[in-house]
Amino acid sequence: MLTLVNYASLVATNAARYRMAAGRKIKLLEFGLRRAQGPDGGLTASKYAYVGGFDGTSNVLAGKLYGIPVKGTHAHSYVSSYSSLDELHTQTLNHKETGAVMNLKDVSLAWRSLLADKLNILQSESSDGELAAFISFAIAFPSGFIALIDTYDVLKSGILNFSAVALGLNDLGYRALGVRIDSGDLAYLSCVARSTFATIAKTFELDWFEHLSIVASNDINEETIISLNEQGHKIDCFGIGTHLVTCQRQPALGCVFKLVEINGEAKIKLSQDVEKVTCPGKKAVYRLYGA
Repeated sequence: MLTLVNYASLVATNAARYRMAAGRKIKLLEFGLRRAQGPDGGLTASKYAYVGGFDGTSNVLAGKLYGIPVKGTHAHSYVSSYSSLDELHTQTLNHKETGAVMNLKDVSLAWRSLLADKLNILQSESSDGELAAFISFAIAFPSGFIALIDTYDVLKSGILNFSAVALGLNDLGYRALGVRIDSGDLAYLSCVARSTFATIAKTFELDWFEHLSIVASNDINEETIISLNEQGHKIDCFGIGTHLVTCQRQPALGCVFKLVEINGEAKIKLSQDVEKVTCPGKKAVYRLYGA
C-alpha cells in the first residue's frame, strides 16, 4: 500500500514541477508509457501526472479507465513504413458536410505543388513516402490530424507534406490540428513552422491555419523547458515521457510507515538518528489554504 502512495505522490509532484516550469498556457501531455516500469506503473503514471496538472495522456487504457483526455500522434515507424504514394490502398474520403467522395491523394498533390512555389521549397526534395503516410493517417483521423514532421527533414519535407495534406483536408471540410517535432533545434524549428503557417494563412485567407498547434517532444525535462522559454519559441504543447514517469531528478520518494498508536496506546520509535525518531500518538490532519 505504501508503494502506491510513494509512486503516486512522486509522479504528481514531478508533474506539478513541469506545470510550473511550462506555465499555465502551454499544454502538457504524458507520453511515458513505454518508459514506465510495467503496465501498472504506466497506468499510475498517467493517472497522477493528470492529477499533477497535465492535460492529457497518450495511454489509451488510462483514458478509458480514468477518463483522462487521450492525445497523441503516430510514430516515426509509421512514416518510414511507406516508401511511395503507390502504397496508398485507400485514397478517398467523404466530404464532412456534403458526403461527396473526394480523392485526398490528388488534392494533396495539387496543394504540394502550389505550396512548394509559394514557400520556396524544392518539391523534389520532399518525401513521397512521408506524404503517403500523412494522407493515410488523415483519412483514418480526419478530425484529429496531427502529424510528426521530423522523420526525414522538417524544413525540406515534413512541413511541406503536412501543409499539403492539411489544406487538402480543408477542401473536404476538415481542419487539421497541428504538428509534432521530435528532434533538432526545437525553438528554431517551432518558429519556422509558425512563420510558415502564418504565410499560408495570409496567402490563402485561412486565419485558423496560423494557429495550428505545435507540439514538441524528445526527452523534455524541466531544464529543457526553461531553456526553450529563454530562447523564445512558438511551441503550444510539450509531450513528456521518460523524465516524467521515471522521475529521473529523484527516482524515489522517501516515504516510510511508522506506527504511532495502537488500541489507543501511543507508540514511538527511538533512534540515535534524530530524524528517525517518531512523534507518537494519533494525529489530526489539516489542509491549510491561504494567499
